[in-house]
Amino acid sequence: MADTTTLSGATRPDFPKRAVITGGMPYGNKNLHFGHIGGVFVPADFFARFLRDRLGRGNVVFVSGTDCYGSPIMEGYRKKVEGEGYEGSIVDYVKQNHDAQKSALDAYGISLDLFAGSGLEPASDFHKKLTSELIERLHQKGFLHKMSTRQFYDVEAGQFLNGRQVKGRCPVKGCKSEKAYADECDLGHQFDPEELIAPVSQLTGTTPELRPVDNWYFDLPAFEGELKSLMDEWDVDEQVRPIVTKTVRETLVAPVMYVQNKFREAFDAVAGKLPAHTLREAEKGQQSFSVEFANWKDRDEARGVLESAGVRFRTGKTLLPFRITGNIEWGVPAPDMEDVSGLTVWCWPESLWAPISFTQTVLDADRQSGAGRYSTDDWRDWWCSKDAKVYQFIGQDNIYFYCIAQPAMWAALDWGLTQDTPVANYHILFMNKKASSSGSIKPPMAGELLEHYTAEQLRAHWLSLGLDQKAVSFSPKPYDTSVSHVDKKTGVEILVKDDPRVVDPALKESAFLTNIFNRLARSCFYGAQNVCEGHLPTVTAHDDVKAACDEVTLAFERYAHAFDAHNALAAVDAFARDANKRWSDASKAAQGDDAAYEQALADAFQALRTVTLLMHPAVPAGCELVCRYLAFDEGLFFSWDHAFDTMAELAAAAGDTPESHQMVELPPRFDFFQKHHSQMKKGK
Repeated sequence: MADTTTLSGATRPDFPKRAVITGGMPYGNKNLHFGHIGGVFVPADFFARFLRDRLGRGNVVFVSGTDCYGSPIMEGYRKKVEGEGYEGSIVDYVKQNHDAQKSALDAYGISLDLFAGSGLEPASDFHKKLTSELIERLHQKGFLHKMSTRQFYDVEAGQFLNGRQVKGRCPVKGCKSEKAYADECDLGHQFDPEELIAPVSQLTGTTPELRPVDNWYFDLPAFEGELKSLMDEWDVDEQVRPIVTKTVRETLVAPVMYVQNKFREAFDAVAGKLPAHTLREAEKGQQSFSVEFANWKDRDEARGVLESAGVRFRTGKTLLPFRITGNIEWGVPAPDMEDVSGLTVWCWPESLWAPISFTQTVLDADRQSGAGRYSTDDWRDWWCSKDAKVYQFIGQDNIYFYCIAQPAMWAALDWGLTQDTPVANYHILFMNKKASSSGSIKPPMAGELLEHYTAEQLRAHWLSLGLDQKAVSFSPKPYDTSVSHVDKKTGVEILVKDDPRVVDPALKESAFLTNIFNRLARSCFYGAQNVCEGHLPTVTAHDDVKAACDEVTLAFERYAHAFDAHNALAAVDAFARDANKRWSDASKAAQGDDAAYEQALADAFQALRTVTLLMHPAVPAGCELVCRYLAFDEGLFFSWDHAFDTMAELAAAAGDTPESHQMVELPPRFDFFQKHHSQMKKGK
């Protein structure tokens, strides 16, 4: 093993001893579209694979699963039964969608240790047990409060409505969502049901009534101080993106109501009945004045006064009690406490602790099988230990839940749970517009894209988009129906997808794989077969080549630590291009000189080893194929314990010398990274 003491200075990032990586859970009412895979799971998989190489496979657990419960699933199931005559149970319905989701993840090489289902075996029993323990603990600690709130009731249908059976407009000031449900809009804003504007029952099309029901709420406002302190910590944590703290701080403000100026006279008439408040006049050009209260309870009291007076208002963001339970049938049973029974847990809270129950499931299966794959089988060593970290990959819409509600609950439980490192990506757009499977712009499903691209082409492209910095469009040419030009002869409009002159933006990174990476690998193997009888070169790489390998490895490590896949891959791209040019120049100059040719090969092999190691998290299948032809054990070859080894040192670690390390013979015109067959048909 190479001496890395001179490489381990203060600039190298720190890594934990163990790590849990989670990917945001998709609802169990649909398959996965490209946004799920490209925006969350591929970045999570990149980091999970990197950490397995960096820390050792036994020190990384990567889990996610289908979010099986809740009103979106109930509503999807109802529509399938009523609209399609589906005869299966709701469990059958969820299981079918779960299996489809897992197939999509497998097709893209997402290396989850477990893709479970919160309501499916083998994780469901762990999840139910943890749910009861956690809720009882919060109640015991005094942070659960029973509150009577109003829920929508459809008089014509004669039943309470679940969250997705009511639609209206979002009441949160500044939000333009026309697709809001009972207590949250499609952009993630939270509000009370009575605030929803123009509610409509999705069962009968009528306006539903609000009737009181009892539920348990977590005292989220009690943790405002802890959340502000956490944001101060995250501000200086390079692994936490600014969008996280910015979004959280928008909620850590005093509760405010916004009242249109036209209601000023009616407001003034009842202002004396309101709790203590501060009124701020409308600024120039604004149509509303604001009323600030000391706490959410005062604002709630004011709501009743203003509603009675016919004063319309909108509310601003603030910390509100976080609903834990509901009364829909399809949910994890909530424990009976005090005089409240028969409730189920709202799907959002229980999805926050689902990764813990999934971790318990993984470790229990490992323990039962005796495989001993993981360094410890106690879930607390992963979720509560100071030498472990939890990284949660989420979309920006879910910051409220993972970065406000979850940290507060973790603190309230007093179990020593680690405050996770949230990795929040911006939206991955489709043709420069936000796409949603439930919206007007339908995104292509993940499986459909594989009819036009290989999984590794798409993985490399999505990782290069830089979603850590801003929302970026995914614009695959086969789906681009915009007009490229009008044919001068026929006058017919030619669409971009049919225009051979238009380059596919989704194939930009593919050129690196199919050209640069392939060329470097083939040069090494064919060269060794020509002058080294198929074994490794017997000389070591030049010092400047080895130094360049070390430099790009350290740069990649820094970028990966910061979840910056875009710059990590760009660094490898530039390095590989330089390596190819070096090989081309040196091999040409060495024609007829076997010793000089072998030296050029030694430089190329050292570069190939570095490129293959670093690209492994991004395009694992092709890199593992290179490793197999190099005839190294994958555990040894991809371990960062040997990241700075020379090829001779790597061979020695395998018990060989360069002369004795015989590689697998490479067939003529072999490709480690292939184009999709549809691209081959077009001659690309």
